[in-house]
Amino acid sequence: MPERDLELLTEAALAAGEIALKYFRADPENWDKGDNQGPVSVADLEIDRMLKADLRAARPDYGWLSEETEDTADRLSHDQVFIIDPIDGTRSFIAGHENFSHSLAIATNGVVTAAVVHLPAKDMTFTAFAGGGAFMNGEPISNSARDTEEGARILAAGSQFKPEFWNGNPPPVERHFRSSLAYRLCLVANGRFDGMVTLRPAWEWDIAAGDLIGQEAGASTGTKRGQAARYNNADPRVDGLISAAPAVYDGLLGRL
Repeated sequence: MPERDLELLTEAALAAGEIALKYFRADPENWDKGDNQGPVSVADLEIDRMLKADLRAARPDYGWLSEETEDTADRLSHDQVFIIDPIDGTRSFIAGHENFSHSLAIATNGVVTAAVVHLPAKDMTFTAFAGGGAFMNGEPISNSARDTEEGARILAAGSQFKPEFWNGNPPPVERHFRSSLAYRLCLVANGRFDGMVTLRPAWEWDIAAGDLIGQEAGASTGTKRGQAARYNNADPRVDGLISAAPAVYDGLLGRL
């Protein structure tokens, strides 16, 4: 049941936060993974080990996909799979910034059914299960009611608004940035921003949890081609992602 899966994920995310805060602003050992994969720290790996042990012990019939675990094809044979980012925003975490998160999701036959994004340094926990609404720290949240993309407050890296991605000029939006993709999706879900855009391929562990949280909050979410994202793919990447208030989403999609 998604409700019971959500309880499991929430407990695990809070435990991940306790580990992260033990290392936060304590100069954790870290190194670059190479191949443009970015940095990893001892905290990422300790959290990954804890989550894999605890979650798979609770759901031994679920598959496993995590940024910090070597991927295998075994997960493709499971109807349910954990999709985990032990720390989303590792660069921010290493630098001592608060915008890092733990992103935990369960996908069932390619569709996310339970999700948690926890930001321990901000004491914020976003949760959702399919059909159950979206919440922050136990309180219901909903997306922006903005009715046009023009002037919308959009979370995106500057590179996403290069002219070559858009028909004509990029849309006239007010651009902002946060380092964690999962956090960006949650900021759209709770109406702090009108939308988020990433046009490059996005790793499933970065977006799976935030995708469901956004949808349950009323946001429209899909790939840059306007399709619903599917998860637990052989290549665990999604072809870009846009999440926004429905009218803003339609407007942005129409300009790509």
